[in-house]
Amino acid sequence: MARALKAEAAAVGFSECRICRPGDVPQVAERLADFVAAGRHGQMGWMAERMHWRGAPDALWPEARSVIMLAENYGPLHDPLAVLGLRDRAAISVYAQHRDYHDVVKKRLKRLGRWLIETAGDRPEIKVFVDTAPVMEKPLGQAAGLGWQGKHTNLVSRRLGSWFFLGCIFTTAELQVDAAEVDHCGSCRACLDVCPTGAFPAPYQLDARRCISYLTIEHAGPVPEELRAGLGNRIYGCDDCLAVCPWNKFAQASAEVKYHARPDLVAPELEALAVLDDAAFRARFSGSPIKRIGRDRFVRNVCYAIGNSGDPALVPAVQALCEDDDAAVRDAARWAVLRLKATLA
Repeated sequence: MARALKAEAAAVGFSECRICRPGDVPQVAERLADFVAAGRHGQMGWMAERMHWRGAPDALWPEARSVIMLAENYGPLHDPLAVLGLRDRAAISVYAQHRDYHDVVKKRLKRLGRWLIETAGDRPEIKVFVDTAPVMEKPLGQAAGLGWQGKHTNLVSRRLGSWFFLGCIFTTAELQVDAAEVDHCGSCRACLDVCPTGAFPAPYQLDARRCISYLTIEHAGPVPEELRAGLGNRIYGCDDCLAVCPWNKFAQASAEVKYHARPDLVAPELEALAVLDDAAFRARFSGSPIKRIGRDRFVRNVCYAIGNSGDPALVPAVQALCEDDDAAVRDAARWAVLRLKATLA
């Protein structure tokens, strides 16, 4: 059944399929507790909620006997770091340059789950998850053999590199498990050294409060002023620690066209993004994961990027936002104006 399941997973479009038990990650509870106790989760209160489930997947659904971990390749067709040198343009994380992966992955998971129910004996029960429940997908992915959690805490695969989403199916079916993956980072520090804001206190440790992905997506209100310059022109997420991983030499561009970047999101002009009102923002990012942060947080990020551009010609783009209805946008716009005018002094 496990072999047939993996063949079906490939047929529906998944790049990898591996299996573990819900209780195969006993170290997760302690690591999660330390992370939260240190306050490194920032404003992500949901990390602290239902920790007994996050730290013990076998407690989330006690009837589950197997966890099917799936990898979905979203490798880019272009160099995601090239845009960082274009200071009048915006850098958007590769995963957000087209369709929302939650929708795409969940459809595949449901197709595979239906197949399992119809094919396995005794019609097993299933639950599918894509970042939608208190499930620690990365430790489970390592336990199942999809990859290992690198020094940047993200999952790395010897075959897929860094560019893949994770989805999982909990099931009451008893399936043959795979061997866990081991660490292959060696002495490499590329992901740690490239971080513009110093978000890694030590290898295998992340302080989300300094992570650009967290600051541009999850963090509400003004970003701490000492971190704003480090954002550069990144307005939604950050790919730096993923992109520099040497294991990406084995990565391939995704075959799924829904993950291929929209041309208007590869390196959009900051000036054009700064003028978006709520309606225009919703229209432009319909079907995109960017839509969930809302216009105000998005434009706040654009203001920081403009302030970091070093281009005084962009002052008019943020000048009008100094009186925006949103307090964080006003603060970011005023900071950007002062920063750009300082370049003229």
